[in-house]
Amino acid sequence: MILVTGGTGFLGSTLIKLLIEQGHAVVATKRASSTIPNMLKASSLIHWVDADITDYFAIADIFKNITHVYHCAAKVSYQKEDAQELYLVNVEGTSHIVNLCVENNVRLVHVSSIAALGTSKNNKPVNELDKWEYDPKMSNYALSKYKAELEVWRGINEGLDAVIVNPSVIMGIGSYKKGSGAIFELVNNGIKIFTGGSVGIVDVDDVSKIMVQLMNSESISGERFILNAENISNKELLYRIAKLIDKKPPTIKANNFMLSAAWRLSKLLSKITGKKPVITEESARAASELLAYSNEKITQELNYSFKPLNKTLQEIANAYYNNNSTQTI
Repeated sequence: MILVTGGTGFLGSTLIKLLIEQGHAVVATKRASSTIPNMLKASSLIHWVDADITDYFAIADIFKNITHVYHCAAKVSYQKEDAQELYLVNVEGTSHIVNLCVENNVRLVHVSSIAALGTSKNNKPVNELDKWEYDPKMSNYALSKYKAELEVWRGINEGLDAVIVNPSVIMGIGSYKKGSGAIFELVNNGIKIFTGGSVGIVDVDDVSKIMVQLMNSESISGERFILNAENISNKELLYRIAKLIDKKPPTIKANNFMLSAAWRLSKLLSKITGKKPVITEESARAASELLAYSNEKITQELNYSFKPLNKTLQEIANAYYNNNSTQTI
């Protein structure tokens, strides 16, 4: 029996859809407040369980008859006040999953992040061998994902059969509503400013397919793999999206002063409104970083070809148009 944590999330739900299409029965965890995606509601192959991965005993009750685990559950936030919750969910929660997999002799595919990787020291894209180094300016999210990954490596040293994947920014159909895909909404609303950074992007379908292939490749264990389709500048990404949805691309490059002013103003407004700031110091810093990642290891290991980024963006744009058309009828 297969267990998928974080089953209602963007990646988790896409992965479950793939698994049930292949005829697999799945136990999927979700938070009590989470909504099951429409595409998964009717399937008799899915057994949904409300469970908090920070509760060891609640998770332990689920592990009966489980043989394979895809650990997708995680918290993503660049809000400093979420530091404790990031640690509880991403680190302590992963520790529980790892311990239960070791105790029950279960194979694990753990979803880490490029945020847990080191930085390139030779002006080349980051690969799996680059060493992680602590930076006091590092986001709490990145630190929590790194520490979560350490829990998996600890388990591997204790005999855990596990593989780690480090996806870059995940996009795909459905992501235009929130998360990484919310950039479509920004462009549609006429964003004028772009940041000078760059980012790696991968399609959610590719991440799901590779995770299943790695799970089924039992000879692969104790390894990590970067999942990244293309490295692209923020300016070019916004330009491509603007072209797809027939909007004007942003023309003003945000310098460090502008970014600094933006997150400080956002912080001030949050104190007045009581809402979380839209831009934080951590998110502003991330938006200006020059990031690039190598996919050489996974493409060679599985002979895998990633979906081109232009195709991913086109699919999201089509879904975005269809969604907006439906809402205006």
